[in-house]
Amino acid sequence: MVGHNHRYTLMELMVCTAAHQLEDNKTAVIGTGPPLAAAMLAQKTTAPNLIILFEAGAAAPIMEKLPISVSGSATQTRALMHGSMDDIMEACQRGMVDYTFLGGAQIDMYGNLNATMIGDDYEHPKVRLPGSGGSNDLASLCWRTLITMRHEKRRFVPRVDFITTPGYLDGPGAREAAGLPPDTGPYKVISTLALLSFDPVSKRMRVDSLHPGVTKEDVIANTGFELLFPDPLPQTPEPSDVELRILREEVDPQGLIIGKAGEA
Repeated sequence: MVGHNHRYTLMELMVCTAAHQLEDNKTAVIGTGPPLAAAMLAQKTTAPNLIILFEAGAAAPIMEKLPISVSGSATQTRALMHGSMDDIMEACQRGMVDYTFLGGAQIDMYGNLNATMIGDDYEHPKVRLPGSGGSNDLASLCWRTLITMRHEKRRFVPRVDFITTPGYLDGPGAREAAGLPPDTGPYKVISTLALLSFDPVSKRMRVDSLHPGVTKEDVIANTGFELLFPDPLPQTPEPSDVELRILREEVDPQGLIIGKAGEA
């Protein structure tokens, strides 16, 4: 397996790397899946004062049990506010939310996400996906969008089949032309192979660091478009033993996101 390490799995590495992107004393609306584990791990380690918000209305909970979804009861634990979706979206619209943390089925070089359908016919797709939920609103209005995704060629595509969630659309200036707030957009992509970001001028996806054991060729082979690479290529820091213990024992002891012990 690409990048496999006996001490941790690729998913564990991805969640730990994702947690490092969340800064202390910042606000972040968290989406379903790996972002939930990353936010909880960040709150228990490097960002104890991270203000977590959930689309369903919880604001500033202390995450003691991993929620199954963004509307689960575990999102409400010791929260400062038990509000509604309107409250959370209004906070985003007012420019009060630093980060949103999302996933998707497809992403392209400009950070556009697809969680709606696979195929070229909306009425008769090859696969019908769950859809936006609130991800379109969140990525449109929050200052920075963090994205987690398995790094596979079928997911990192030249052009998404459907823009569920806007990235930089078709390049520089496109978000602003579409009426979205300036200085917003995709910030980091945390995949199972690399940590990626976006070039400030061209808005194209670029590699920040390769995960341990991963080569440039591995990333190229699993990406459906041309990436930008720095020279030299840094390596993503490995998870510490403390992070792994907290992730496995306190954040996700059931293996809902990181998988059961021994799984890659």
